[in-house]
Amino acid sequence: MDKRSSLEKPHDLKEELWGTACPSCTLPTPSMASPMRSLLTDPARYLQSFRLFLEKSTEHQSMREFIEKELLTLIASIGNGKSTINILSVGGGAGEIDLLILSKVQARYPGVTINNDVIEPSADQIFKYKERVAKTSNLENIKFTWHEETAYEYESRMNAEKKSKKWDFIHMIQMLYYVKDIPATIRYFHSLLEAQAKLLIILVSGSSGWETLWKKYGSSFPLNDLCTYISSADIRRMLDSAGLKHQFYELPSHMDITSCFTEGNKDGELLLDFLTETHEFSKTAPPELKRQVIEELKKPECSEKRDGKVFFNNNLGVVVIEP
Repeated sequence: MDKRSSLEKPHDLKEELWGTACPSCTLPTPSMASPMRSLLTDPARYLQSFRLFLEKSTEHQSMREFIEKELLTLIASIGNGKSTINILSVGGGAGEIDLLILSKVQARYPGVTINNDVIEPSADQIFKYKERVAKTSNLENIKFTWHEETAYEYESRMNAEKKSKKWDFIHMIQMLYYVKDIPATIRYFHSLLEAQAKLLIILVSGSSGWETLWKKYGSSFPLNDLCTYISSADIRRMLDSAGLKHQFYELPSHMDITSCFTEGNKDGELLLDFLTETHEFSKTAPPELKRQVIEELKKPECSEKRDGKVFFNNNLGVVVIEP
């Protein structure tokens, strides 16, 4: 789960999206006595573990392949007859994927002015995003605006200012785990779509190792009000019940977690933190929970063994929603 922290309140996913419930989603309730705490309470360690995750996984490679193969078709009509295309990146991180998306929009609509607004709560990630933009050529027709805030803060600010700017393309890549009210967040950003626009959501797939690990042990992890486990399968159920038209793509991806099985290995400890969303999981988890999680990660439902290494199933699901 590629995450951008948005320190917000918990949300019971049984709440409704356009009057429809998500029956399979539950919010973890760890023991109050547990010394474990959410990884998001330490933003520096979170970013360290997140960057290691990107290094050890094919996450961005899988997204890049999808964007190369499919995005031109998906955005084929978003800018028809327009001199300016407005794009909103919700949880844009350090901009790696954003810039790839922008290059495809430029290829489809050469010479058209693009306004690219980015909602990202991490100042560190925005700094890296700006560095990346400064080093990238052919961005002359793109105007970047960064908003250092969460999706909820953006929505609240727009409502307070009585603004409802419409967008031609909105993407929410690996960030819905961190909003306090997932159905309401989707509903809000969906309401901002222009007539030919698309809303693209990427989350872990319901067929991934994340699904197995979190459905079994999520209630033991200290998520509190910082994070909710949700997969693309949950989102699709919400949308189906709401009668919202959407397309779905499954993206194969894996992560090398071999280091997780060597006691005291620093990379392994960081990856375990990331997998469990727990700060210093190896040191603070009850021994029995740690043993069970380590064993679970070795099972075929979570991972596969290849060439002496263990690869965690990091499959992604892409959901593209129509206006």
